Amino acid sequence: MHMAAGTDFSPPFGILEEGYSSQENTSSAKDELRERSGELKQTIGKPPRHLSVGRHSLGSVAFVAATDLVFDGHGGTDAALFVRNNILKFILEDSCFPLCLERALKNAFLKADYAFADDSSLDISSGTTALTALMFGRTMMVANAGDCRAVLGKRGKAVELSKDHKPNSMLERLRIEKLGGVIYDGYLNGQLSIARALGDWHMKGPKGSACPLSAEPELQETLLTEDDEFLIMGCDGLWDVMSSQCAVTLARKELMLHNDPERCSRELVREALKRNTCDNLTVIVICFSPDPPPRIEVPQTRVRRSISAEGLNLLKGVLESNS
Repeated sequence: MHMAAGTDFSPPFGILEEGYSSQENTSSAKDELRERSGELKQTIGKPPRHLSVGRHSLGSVAFVAATDLVFDGHGGTDAALFVRNNILKFILEDSCFPLCLERALKNAFLKADYAFADDSSLDISSGTTALTALMFGRTMMVANAGDCRAVLGKRGKAVELSKDHKPNSMLERLRIEKLGGVIYDGYLNGQLSIARALGDWHMKGPKGSACPLSAEPELQETLLTEDDEFLIMGCDGLWDVMSSQCAVTLARKELMLHNDPERCSRELVREALKRNTCDNLTVIVICFSPDPPPRIEVPQTRVRRSISAEGLNLLKGVLESNS
């Protein structure tokens, strides 16, 4: 459990700049909605239906704080919209916030899941993945339930800050089977291609009981340094066709050219489409500095060449024979 003593609330070293891009792939059978709210200045394209993306500045908090969110819905819009509209409230109202961010985020995910089940006006069989990045000064906490992914660009190197919760991944399979679940052809109980989600209450037992489909997020805390240049948050439509390192390399190249995170996110979407992704796409690029990433200088090393004694004798013999 990460307590306040391990959290750096000092002002960030740079200014958060971000861009968002989305693209609906009509060949996809998944329902998604992409809607941008809060402080984002630009949105690209017509928002698809069932994936929600949010940015909030926690102005009521006495220190610098912001959060970015991506929710990839399925089975309708209800779960994605409900969680998008309520998750921040559950975080801020939790008794552990802000002294223990890890506990506050876990509690908020579960409270949002339970509150959705209690709303009789909604279709509680719809569901959503959830990925959040909560930033307090230099401290960033990523919480994930599902197969969206957050990747940090660290001087050109990709650092994954979340795990894809697929039923076939070893740890998720062990958890699912221990709780009585089964996996058919990569699908949890033959129905879902993800192992964690909020909603989907037709696949869950009574509230508070352990079940194969979990709403509990996995968390990763990171203390940002000057080497940390940007964060990429995207749904599985991006990661199905692009490795984390490929995305960071492409994003860094774009940011070095124009330093525009919105254009950068658009290029990531375009590249995924070129690679024939079969899913809808949402990408957020968040820069931690107002300056473009610097060129990485590769130090030149002096190559020392040596020759063995046997080689010297052979060379000496050749020279003598030619004299």
